[in-house]
Amino acid sequence: MRFYLYILAGITSALIGWNIGQFFLTDIGLLTSFPEIILFPCIAISLAFGMVMNEIFISNPTRIKINFRIAKTPLLIAIGLGILAGLIAGLISQILFLPFISVPTPIVRTLGWLLIGCSVGIAEGLSWRWHSLEAGEPKRFKQRFLTSVIGASAASLVAAVIFEFIRTSLSEIPAAFKSAEDPLGFSLLGLLLGLVFSFTNSPSYMAALRAGTGFEFTGFNYQDAIPQLEGVHKSNPYIDKSLLTFVNDDENEEIEEGLSIQLPSNGIIKIGSAEKEAHIYIPGLPLHVADIVLKKREAFLTPDFNFFNTIEVNGERLVSRRNVRLRHNYVLTFHTVKMDGKNEEKMYRFVYYNRFLDPQS
Repeated sequence: MRFYLYILAGITSALIGWNIGQFFLTDIGLLTSFPEIILFPCIAISLAFGMVMNEIFISNPTRIKINFRIAKTPLLIAIGLGILAGLIAGLISQILFLPFISVPTPIVRTLGWLLIGCSVGIAEGLSWRWHSLEAGEPKRFKQRFLTSVIGASAASLVAAVIFEFIRTSLSEIPAAFKSAEDPLGFSLLGLLLGLVFSFTNSPSYMAALRAGTGFEFTGFNYQDAIPQLEGVHKSNPYIDKSLLTFVNDDENEEIEEGLSIQLPSNGIIKIGSAEKEAHIYIPGLPLHVADIVLKKREAFLTPDFNFFNTIEVNGERLVSRRNVRLRHNYVLTFHTVKMDGKNEEKMYRFVYYNRFLDPQS
């Protein structure tokens, strides 16, 4: 489905940009002697806008209001880069078309499309930082940015080569094709950009636990500020930083609501209240309540034999210590053990992710 949505978004955005350009050129009569200066910015803005919006809504398909709220900065980036790259491409094209320079049309067209595709790749790569927690990791952000720019540039070059090959292969261009030459060419450009982004923007399979209910802020932790309190029993949940880290905060160790704990690709993560043994320490739980066993692209919850009944998966209490294979968006709830009849039972909830489809929700 992602494949078709990206292709559809690319073709639609290109055609919308072309039609907007025609409106300025034919209906308003703006700069009709220099059409590329109008047409190229319209195409670049529309493609960048469409690709960024498509990525945001595919990444978080169930929360429309949140998508529109977080889309403001990415769309401003897309529009700004589209205007800049489109104007540069249009001006260069018009200069190269001057009679005393006389650069062949295929070269000029290829250069213009390359600048458009590059701007779309830059807009998509930069805007990703504002709608994904995964982009908080500098190495991952740099990798994604370079992949987007290189992929979009390559797609625009291939589109230009294919288009020019078709044009030169026809000994005599049919009148019907000539009238639809530009929209067909830009549709091809949008199609290949959508095709490339459907692969370069594929979801990451980096597993994580997103903290939810039970991890709300309860006050300042004086153990971090007062040296004399070091080594005493900790009252706040935290992670073992020798093995785990937060996706967008590699300095913090306390678990707070909304933070995502990045899990390793392989290994065993122990959950419980044993301070020196638990990788995810949660006060009030049994010393050892469960393990998360991580293998390549799969994970299993292994409950402790004595405390499996304190765990819920997707709202259902476990009735045995059998392993539970974790899937994307599974909700894991851990209940504390009552120390006396007066204390109310507290729960801690995580959402398991094996790919970052909606990290900012």
